[in-house]
Amino acid sequence: MKINLENLSECGKLSNQFFPEPRVLLINAFQVPYDNSVATARTCYSSKVIYAEDVSKDESAKAQRDTIAKSTYLAGHHTTLQHATFQFVLERVSRQMIWSFLHSHPFYNSEQVSQRYVAVAPVNFAKPPMDEAEKEEYLKTIQISMAAYEKLQVLLKPTVEKEYLKIFSNRNLLEKKWQSAIKKRCQEIARYVLPLATHAHLYHTISALTLLRYLRLCQIFDAPLEQKIVVFKMCEEVKKWDPEFFKNAEDPMPLEKTPEYQYFLDQNEQINPHVENFKKEFDESLESYSSKLTDYKVNAEKSMANAVRAILGQTSKNLEDSKAIDLALNPEKNHYLAETLNLNHHAKLSRALIHPHFTFRKKISHTADSQDQRHRTVPGSRPILSKHFSSTPDYIIPQLIEIAPEAHEFYTQTIGEIWKQINKLLNQNLNMEYALYLLPNAFPIRFEESGSLIDFHHKWTHRLCYTAQEEIWKNCLEETTQVQELFPNIGKYLFAPCALRKYASRKPFCPEGDRFCGVPVWTLNLNQYQRIL
Repeated sequence: MKINLENLSECGKLSNQFFPEPRVLLINAFQVPYDNSVATARTCYSSKVIYAEDVSKDESAKAQRDTIAKSTYLAGHHTTLQHATFQFVLERVSRQMIWSFLHSHPFYNSEQVSQRYVAVAPVNFAKPPMDEAEKEEYLKTIQISMAAYEKLQVLLKPTVEKEYLKIFSNRNLLEKKWQSAIKKRCQEIARYVLPLATHAHLYHTISALTLLRYLRLCQIFDAPLEQKIVVFKMCEEVKKWDPEFFKNAEDPMPLEKTPEYQYFLDQNEQINPHVENFKKEFDESLESYSSKLTDYKVNAEKSMANAVRAILGQTSKNLEDSKAIDLALNPEKNHYLAETLNLNHHAKLSRALIHPHFTFRKKISHTADSQDQRHRTVPGSRPILSKHFSSTPDYIIPQLIEIAPEAHEFYTQTIGEIWKQINKLLNQNLNMEYALYLLPNAFPIRFEESGSLIDFHHKWTHRLCYTAQEEIWKNCLEETTQVQELFPNIGKYLFAPCALRKYASRKPFCPEGDRFCGVPVWTLNLNQYQRIL
């Protein structure tokens, strides 16, 4: 069955089940995306460029257009659908849905409101469909989380001020701008107790092809109802813009038909019966790491050196391995590495960094991973979150909370209360899909992440900055340290962006301006990196 206007009208009925209703607006788009896709297809086999107006100039042209659109779609020739893009404004969408669906793939661009720097209002959260008794307990849990978010900021303030003065001893904390900096740090840490139901608003830009993929997979784990509502609203907006666009689109794949769902057919339990053993096995495999190097190309340095020599047309005799690697990775010689535009994939010498490859096993909080997954060229295989939930509290503790005893005690108590509420609702047979919205941002994401050096280099050199999110910074420090131990000719050039700019003679060394962390990190070796704020 093909998608049509009647199918999309189901969206109105779905929206009534979610409150407050997600808001979707199409604010920018290609003028005629359907015609454009066919024009690009015809241009491949034409002695001249075919334009969108050419493919719809008369009835004969339209008939040919529709035939080509259908045949290219069915044959899987989908690059023609990547030219047209749609820019949406999304409001009142949950952090859970964004993490699980919108940001779980590489083919998008988003600018999303930050929980690190923008305070969260107590009314901004998603409420899925449920009966009155469930609703009462659901709202009670939200209130516990929101109240804890406010109280944690108060409890953390003395510790944050103390650590802040260790770095900026000459600053008067009574001044408004420094109080603002303190407040933002407190709310950044306090957000760990916020529920995944918390709303966000964002700009979200995707290609026509990605929208069709969204439509086909909008009912997959972990938030199928909210995903379907948002995607159907996107489709409605595009349908109004270009009535022809969905002529060849396929209907959503039902959750029950997905291979992930099929695997669990013989398990009737809401909670995965193997989850405790899984978590134990996974966590033990990490040893002392939050991100452990588990796989890599054993000849990483040799492969990279060979690539440099091939780029430059040199032999191993006149350009040995360490010097070849130095040419590509040393910012004193490869100034592309210090460019803010990230030119590495476009520059010939930097492309030698493509060949080394690494895989890490990781455990970080949901809130940290929501930032980590934005490094889309370093992809990870994120979990089905419902299969990682257990009735026992499972959470990450930020470092600032660990060193603030009163905040630590309150944090632990709050997480325990949240878990009791979730277990109570599950015992009342609340759908696990909806129970997940109550999980705190602190819930751990356990997964594998892989990428090439060229992409890890961009991530590492940015996230080793002391202003980066704490967990991601720690991950990057652990990852670069492990790479340095295995591959010293590569590892000796891995450091924070300010150090990279120093070696490239780019001033100022710190590119953050007023956001300078207060520590001259460019003077430190990797083994000297440490931070609390």
